[in-house]
Amino acid sequence: MAQKVKLSTIAEALGLSTATVSLALRDSPLVAEVTRERIKAEAIASGYIYNRRAASLRTSKSGIVGVCVHDIMNPFFGEILIAIERELDRNRQTFILCNHYDDLSKQRSFIDTMLQLGADGLILSPAIGTPASDLELAESNELPVVLIARTVEGWDAGSFRGDDSVGMAMAVRHLIGEGHKRIAFIGGTELTSTGRLREAGYLRALEEAGIEFRPEWRIAGPRSRHSGFDAAPKFLAIDERPTAVCCFSDLVALGLMYGLSRAGLRPGIDIAVTGYDDIDEAAIATPPLTTVANGQKEVGRRAASALLARLGGSAFATSEELISPELKVRLSSAFDWSA
Repeated sequence: MAQKVKLSTIAEALGLSTATVSLALRDSPLVAEVTRERIKAEAIASGYIYNRRAASLRTSKSGIVGVCVHDIMNPFFGEILIAIERELDRNRQTFILCNHYDDLSKQRSFIDTMLQLGADGLILSPAIGTPASDLELAESNELPVVLIARTVEGWDAGSFRGDDSVGMAMAVRHLIGEGHKRIAFIGGTELTSTGRLREAGYLRALEEAGIEFRPEWRIAGPRSRHSGFDAAPKFLAIDERPTAVCCFSDLVALGLMYGLSRAGLRPGIDIAVTGYDDIDEAAIATPPLTTVANGQKEVGRRAASALLARLGGSAFATSEELISPELKVRLSSAFDWSA
């Protein structure tokens, strides 16, 4: 069996001290760049593997951050994750990813695993029904938690999300400004803070305009394409059918537009549709989707930055930080509905 390559092996080969080699492999500015590159090249050539467990014993840090979200296949969370990854990469932190699919037991199992691994922190978009006690358990065992996208009742530690109520009100006001007085709201659930806040923004904008809400205008459901597609027949069956629809997310809106097209209607011409999140696909959909940019990349960046600052000993904010939304008007909501 081949002997394991150690720091001392690299040091001897290059005529350097093990301390210099160790610093270079951690990108320390105390070692000249030319020397760092020589050391890294020798490490690769010799097959050296960084011993994270040994390093964590020396520094009391694992270099690992847990990231747990609902479903990474949703582009909304994918864009958040990219921003988190970039921020962590700059600080040589590795992350372990979990999709909880709103399964509390799966989320709890992941938190337990992070505690067992001695992870440095956790970035979490909490599953439906997450109690504050689960987060308190993590914190009491020295696993700092930062929340993204959703909040947890009774939890006052730092969280980062878009201003959902304000953003949804912007979309509704836009449709009202286009002349619509019958506006449905499709997707989302009151079981999540995001669902409650976006519905509150929708209702507030209707009330401000003196439009009486009708219960049949609200069709709840998951934030997926299938949810929007499946909602199309329910929407089309409404008496005095609405002329416009605000959707909980872009995925719901895209699915709804597929469903409307399947029924022979033209989104953006026969029915105005808006989404939420401004995922990359929204701008190239047919028709291009009017939506609300929710700042998910900024949410990810700020959440990771805040966690890293806390790990570095800085004070940690105990209130939520809201990212201002921005309305993106496109062709899916631009047609003459009165013609």
